[in-house]
Amino acid sequence: MSTLQRAKCQAKAHPLAMDAVLAAAVLVCMVAGSFVEPRHRDSVSWALRTPDVLSLVLMALGAAALVFRRRAPMTVLALTGTVSVLESVTGDPRAPVAMSAVVALYTVASTTDRPTTWRVGLLTMTVLTGAAMSAGALPWYAQENLAIFAWTGIGATAGDAVRSRRAFVQAIRERAERAERTREEEARRRVAEERLRIARDLHDVVAHHIALVNVQAGVAAHVMDKRPDQAKEALAHVREASRSALNELRATVGLLRQSGDPEAPTEPAPGLDRLDELTGTFRSAGLHVEVARADQGTTLPAAVDLAAYRIIQEALTNVQKHAGPHAKAEVSVVHVGPNIEITVLDDGSGEHESQDSGGGHGLLGMRERVAALRGTLTTGPRYGDGFRVHAILPLKNRTPTGEDPA
Repeated sequence: MSTLQRAKCQAKAHPLAMDAVLAAAVLVCMVAGSFVEPRHRDSVSWALRTPDVLSLVLMALGAAALVFRRRAPMTVLALTGTVSVLESVTGDPRAPVAMSAVVALYTVASTTDRPTTWRVGLLTMTVLTGAAMSAGALPWYAQENLAIFAWTGIGATAGDAVRSRRAFVQAIRERAERAERTREEEARRRVAEERLRIARDLHDVVAHHIALVNVQAGVAAHVMDKRPDQAKEALAHVREASRSALNELRATVGLLRQSGDPEAPTEPAPGLDRLDELTGTFRSAGLHVEVARADQGTTLPAAVDLAAYRIIQEALTNVQKHAGPHAKAEVSVVHVGPNIEITVLDDGSGEHESQDSGGGHGLLGMRERVAALRGTLTTGPRYGDGFRVHAILPLKNRTPTGEDPA
C-alpha cells in the first residue's frame, strides 16, 4: 500500500483528528498571512505588520469551527462566514480570516448537491465580498476584496468537482457490483432451469417404463411355475419396455450433448480401475502425467469410484486445455482413514477456468459430484505456478436417509 493510500485510510478512520490537523494548518496560514503585507503595490517585496487582537481572536474562532466541518457543514460555514464579515468590517490592517470560510464552503460543496452548492456559494460570495467592499476600511476595488471573491468561487468549484468525481467513482463501483450480482444470479438461474428440465425429461422417460417393467416382472415371478407361457409373455413385455426406455434415454441424453460430443457410452460406468487407461490417453495427447496410488486393497462404492474417476478426468482435461503445452501433471490417490483423497497438481503457467468462466462447467461439475457424496473439494492456484485440485470423498454413506448418494 502506498503512502497516499495509507493516509486516505487513516483519514477515513479518524475524520475528527484529520479535521483538527486541517484546522491547525489553516490557523497557521492565517496567522502567518496576517503578519505580512506588500510594501508597494508595484513591488514584490514584503513588510511586517502587527494584526489586531480582535483579528487574532476571529482567526482562532474560524479555525476552531473547522474541526466540526464534517458533522455540521452548514453551521460551520455560517460561523466562519460571520467571523469573516466581522473581520472585513473591523480589521485594520486586514487579516485573512476568510480562509476559514473558503474551507467551510468547500466542505459544503463536496457534501451536498450541485443546486445547493450554487445557492450557498453565490450567497457566501455575495455576502463576504459585499461586506468587504461596502463596509471595509479599504477601497472597494482593493485587491484584498477581489481576492475574497476569487477564493470563495474557487472553494465552491473545487468542492463541487470533488463531489462529482466521488459520485462518478461510486456509480462505477455500484455498476460493477450490480453486473457481478446479475451475472451470478443468471448463472444460478440457468443451472436451476437446466436441472429442472433434465429432471422433468428423465421423469417422463423413466417413470412409465420402469413402472411397467416392475408390474410385468411381478406377473412373471407369480406365474413362472404354473403358467410358463404367460410368464414368457410378461418377460417379453419387460424386454420391450426396457428397450423403449433405453432408446428414449439415449435420445434425451443426446439432446443434452453438443453437436461435437461423442456418442453416449454403453459400457459400465468407469472407475479407478481404469485410471491407467485414462492417463494413457492424456499421455498419447502429449501431456506428461505421473500417477501415485496408495489405495491398494480398497473397495470403493460405485458412486465414489465413478466420482473419483470423473474428477481426475476433468482435472486432467483442464490441465491440457489451460496449463500450457509444456505442463506436467501429478495424480495421487490415497486412502486415508474413512476417506479416499484425490489430488491433481500441475506446474503450468496458464489460467485455469475460474468459477467456470467463459461457459465452462468443469469445476462446477466436480463440486456437485463431491457435494452429492458429502465430501469436500478444494481448487485454486498453487504457490508460484500451477493449479491444484484436491477432493476428499468419504467411503461410507453419510447422507441423512441412508440412501445411495448417486
